[in-house]
Amino acid sequence: MTTHLSEQVASETPAERELVFAPIPPGRLEEIRAAGVDEAGNRLTAEVDAEGGNPLRCCLLESVPGERVLLLAYTPPGTRGAYAERGPVFIHADRCSGYLTPDRYPPALSHRQQVVRAYDRDGAIADGVLVPDGEHALRVIRELFARPDVTIVHLRNVGYGCYNFAVRRG
Repeated sequence: MTTHLSEQVASETPAERELVFAPIPPGRLEEIRAAGVDEAGNRLTAEVDAEGGNPLRCCLLESVPGERVLLLAYTPPGTRGAYAERGPVFIHADRCSGYLTPDRYPPALSHRQQVVRAYDRDGAIADGVLVPDGEHALRVIRELFARPDVTIVHLRNVGYGCYNFAVRRG
């Protein structure tokens, strides 16, 4: 019998729930929107997402066709030196409600194949694992956080390598 992510999350113990699934912090997004430029100095220009289906790093949902979004350069948390990658991410063009259930793997992104990438306290890559979906990602995240050298985990898209969200211990 296959367990779905929602069933698996519902049966977790309190210790397993001590993970925080974090979008780009709302305060940081407000700073970027107010500045009108991203971290690389690129001017922010709202565009209409004609097709939808892009992961939004502000609320951890997927865009819907016709939605206004911003594409910006962003450096995810927890990395340093050569591992401090800056890359493209989509966010809502206007402020949104954010991610409201930080104790749950984002359901809207659970169907995605991902790379689960772990980082150590020095901000270097400690491991990387390809997973087919959120159910497998959750299992790998727990295994990685069982290691004492892992301090933060990123979830990244497979095709383009873009950052989706971070996971921390609660």
